[in-house]
Amino acid sequence: MPENGGEPVAALSLTSSTVDEITVVRVDGVLDATTRAQFADYLVMAGADLILDLAGVTFMDSRALGLIVHHWQTSLASGAKFALIGVEYSKSKVMWITGLAQRLPLYDTLDDALAAIK
Repeated sequence: MPENGGEPVAALSLTSSTVDEITVVRVDGVLDATTRAQFADYLVMAGADLILDLAGVTFMDSRALGLIVHHWQTSLASGAKFALIGVEYSKSKVMWITGLAQRLPLYDTLDDALAAIK
């Protein structure tokens, strides 16, 4: 949807970097049914050891949470490293509503996550 008559604004932006041999994926935008395939494809390409930076998420639905939980469970089963950082209640309420916020490996900062999962 164009903003102020300009170019369309991307619903989801995914970027990655590597820190201490762990892929860090920065997620900006909406995680819902309209961006699910893009998010799923990116997670597959990201590799086994993964930190998801969700600070830029503006909304998350249960489908996106399902993808995150699936990747987390796969990581646990294979002994890979996995963490979430920058999760905000107001934009990811579904994590708390489902009770998964108490189970998922949530950290405030990248440094916190790296220290915990090394």
